[in-house]
Amino acid sequence: MIPGADVVLLSRIQFGMTALYHFLFVPLTLGLSTLLGIMETIYFITNRPIWKTMTKYWGVLFGINVAMGVATGITMEFQFGTNWAYYSQFVGDVFGTPLAIEGLMAFFLEATFIGLFFFGWEKLSKGKHLIVTWMLAIGSSFSALWILIANAWMQHPVGAHFNFQTMRMELTNLYDVFFNTVAQAKFVHTISAGYVTGSIFVLSISAYFLLRQRNVEFAKRSMTVAAAFGLASALSVVVLGDESGYEANLNQHMKIAAIEGLWETEPAPAPLTLIGFPDQEHHVTKYAIKIPFVLGLIATRSLHGQVPGILDLVQESRKRIQHGILAYDALTTLQKNPNDKNAQIILNNNEQDLGYGFLLKRYAENVKSATPAQIDAAAWSTVPRVSPLFWSFRVMAGCGFFFILLFTIAYYFSIRRQLTKYRWFLWLALLSLPLPWLASEFGWFVAEFGRQPWVVEGLLPTFLGTSYLSSMNLWISLAGFILFYSALAVVEIYLMVKYIKLGPDGMFTQS
Repeated sequence: MIPGADVVLLSRIQFGMTALYHFLFVPLTLGLSTLLGIMETIYFITNRPIWKTMTKYWGVLFGINVAMGVATGITMEFQFGTNWAYYSQFVGDVFGTPLAIEGLMAFFLEATFIGLFFFGWEKLSKGKHLIVTWMLAIGSSFSALWILIANAWMQHPVGAHFNFQTMRMELTNLYDVFFNTVAQAKFVHTISAGYVTGSIFVLSISAYFLLRQRNVEFAKRSMTVAAAFGLASALSVVVLGDESGYEANLNQHMKIAAIEGLWETEPAPAPLTLIGFPDQEHHVTKYAIKIPFVLGLIATRSLHGQVPGILDLVQESRKRIQHGILAYDALTTLQKNPNDKNAQIILNNNEQDLGYGFLLKRYAENVKSATPAQIDAAAWSTVPRVSPLFWSFRVMAGCGFFFILLFTIAYYFSIRRQLTKYRWFLWLALLSLPLPWLASEFGWFVAEFGRQPWVVEGLLPTFLGTSYLSSMNLWISLAGFILFYSALAVVEIYLMVKYIKLGPDGMFTQS
């Protein structure tokens, strides 16, 4: 029995909505926690009270953000058991390990030091409180690390083996899971993006104070720290994004082809499509403006490596589906007779394509006797929607290059002590506040939507991972999540606006 298309769609929408909403808080947590460590380090060295005020003020906004992040993260994880029951059963041995470590090692570490950060100012020495602040930043990064290790395994499953007797993936090598090259690339890229988000946040709010000519010395120092740290981080995002692209081309050819609207395999090195209009019906990207060689250099790091196009990848999927049929047939035989040696050999020889046999279940009631038309439909289902990926990636990349420009201008003005001279720049900094969240959300969308139709790349199709729920139950729970998260959004915005307007002069004695 396969869940209905409406159940799969609603389950995807619900999890996608909650994940994207939760991810609004993650980058700011990563960025602000490290900026707090930098500011308090300067206070520890200089002993100037203004740096303590800066750390405490930005710490209040950090605390509001963390509280909302925890509330949204917990509800999101419950969905693994409620909406994605078979996925949880299929990958629980692997996926549950990094999540458990994250909860035991990282989350409690972060939660403990959050309390010490806020309540330890008068009870701890300067040095001990500085250690607390940096441990808070490290805990936040560790929390992100283990979550990204779990997510990267879905993109590039390693260190695990399929057990046909239990119908589960079983962990065989934690080292391979932890040092998954995709996980390492995603981690440094996500951390750098978080640093950019924290820096833009501090830069924009500081610009607000300077425009209102309030807390001028506080704002100028905050902007200087944000400009220097943000510029380094924004440059890192571009470099580390290149690494992510290289890893994706090694393991997820279809994602790269869809992001680029690359229908035909072009001679190496392939050009990068700067802009264009993908037409999925006619398999062409119209009015494409291309930059020669760039895609080939990024994706293969060579002048001779080819980047396969969508049409060739669909043809490859047809071949893998044929092997998947053999693996699926052997699996059904082994479920009846686990000692069938011939079936074991066939399964072992074709196990890497078993997921493509599962993929065919959506189109053929009897996988073994699937028609050419059904195989063709399954092969084309490996192509995600191209236009959303194409444009989402370009919005994300465009924001990234804008951040480099913004931080460069801010850093130049800061070293020349001209941060208050140009109001146009202050307005530009203030109006840029939403952009890092926009870039992060589009980046997360590209990573997850580009993996479709797989919930675990090449192993488990998304439609097989859902729970057997009714559409009505999903509509009710989706409505509940929308109401709950809308209420949280109102609380978040109210508290942030309240304490931003209050300013450090309204909360602390500054000198």
